[in-house]
Amino acid sequence: MVQIGYTMMTEQAGPRDLVDHVVRAEEAGFDFSVTSDHYFPWLRAQGHSPYAWSVLGAAAQATRRIPLMTYVTCPTFRYHPAVVAQKAATVQLLSEGRFRLGLGSGENLNEHVVGGGWPSVEVRHEMLEEAIGIIRALFEGGHVSRHGTHYDVDSARLWDLPDPPPPIGVAVSGERSCALAGRLADLVIATEPKPGLLDSFDRHGGSGKPRVGQLPVCHDADRDTAVRRAHAQFRWFGGGWKVNSELPHPDSFEAATQYVTPDDVAAAIPCGDDPDDFVEAVRPYVEAGFDEVALVQIGGESQPAYLDWSEKTLLPALRNAFG
Repeated sequence: MVQIGYTMMTEQAGPRDLVDHVVRAEEAGFDFSVTSDHYFPWLRAQGHSPYAWSVLGAAAQATRRIPLMTYVTCPTFRYHPAVVAQKAATVQLLSEGRFRLGLGSGENLNEHVVGGGWPSVEVRHEMLEEAIGIIRALFEGGHVSRHGTHYDVDSARLWDLPDPPPPIGVAVSGERSCALAGRLADLVIATEPKPGLLDSFDRHGGSGKPRVGQLPVCHDADRDTAVRRAHAQFRWFGGGWKVNSELPHPDSFEAATQYVTPDDVAAAIPCGDDPDDFVEAVRPYVEAGFDEVALVQIGGESQPAYLDWSEKTLLPALRNAFG
């Protein structure tokens, strides 16, 4: 049975709304939730970007059942890995064991704000691997001191340590990240239903570990309205990770997507209120071997109607198709 998740997309709603939405998602019957961790929205039309970790703390207290997860946090630029370990341990305690720490090598869009530059992807993977080592060492308890290639840790310790610590997921987009995830992660994260990603993850040690995918959807009773909203807020999605990780500002994404049409977006994202279209969008993830698929409903103000529709129509259709 494939689990269906709800995405708290911090780029499109304020913090109080995000918490309200995940509470309703739990009531509607979503199996798990994930949370983006941004400093900037992708496009100005999205209009938000609150601090994800404060939202997670509030969500942990406001919900009772639904698992929480970062999708994903970059532990290498804005955040020192020792601080990420402390944040993740705290959310695991607040949520009583419902938290998973999703990590990735980051996007220039969010990480440039601390002025550290944006190195090559090879260096970013080196940094991620070193960061994961620090986080895991802190999760094991005791004092940690390290002098590494990219990070120093001076007698750090987590004084409030959950048992068990949160599982660590790693986002993948190609062979190098799959190799890193296979060796170091407890689960794999992807935003494309490419079977080759999971095959590579398995070859490098990931066999049998959970695999979590994500895709955007845009529900509205009026399909044309849904297409317009998806184009206004999500046309950046088609650029692919090699492009999306490099651009530094929402205006860069505006320029890069100026020739993307509403029809282009509608061809890639299910829009409207026909549940069969949404089922068929999820199907490639299921066929590729993903155990969990998190849906991203586009548009902060559209969440209440989407969640009502999901409870009555979408979730039953997905479970009928993939349960």
